[in-house]
Amino acid sequence: GVLREALLQRQRDFAQGAGLVADGRDMASVVFPHATAKVFLTADAEIRAQRRYKQLIDKGFSANMADLERIVADLNARDERDRNREFAPLKPVADAFVLDTSHMGLEQAIQTVIDVFHQAIA
Repeated sequence: GVLREALLQRQRDFAQGAGLVADGRDMASVVFPHATAKVFLTADAEIRAQRRYKQLIDKGFSANMADLERIVADLNARDERDRNREFAPLKPVADAFVLDTSHMGLEQAIQTVIDVFHQAIA
C-alpha cells in the first residue's frame, strides 16, 4: 500500500547517478526494472545453508545455534514463501542473467557479475 510505495520511491532515489549495485529479492522485478544489468543469483539450498552455517560459526555462534538442518529447512521455507507470494514473487525476470553460484567461489561469482555488467554496457 502507501508504505510500500513510499519505501519503493526511497529505494529508487538511490539510483540517481551511476554505480548503484542493489541486492534483494525484488530489485530487478519491482524496484529497478530498467536496470542496466540484472543478475539473479541462486545456489543449491544445501550449499547456501553450509555458507550460512560457516558465517554463524565464524561470528562465534555455537554449533547448537547454527544447526545445519534447521538452516536448510529455514532457507527452503523462505524460498517457498517468496516464490508463492502475490506481490513480487521470487523469480528471475526475463532479461536477467541467472547465475548459479553453487560451485563457484566468491571471487569467481564477483567476476562473473562484473562481466555481465560490462556486456550490458558494451
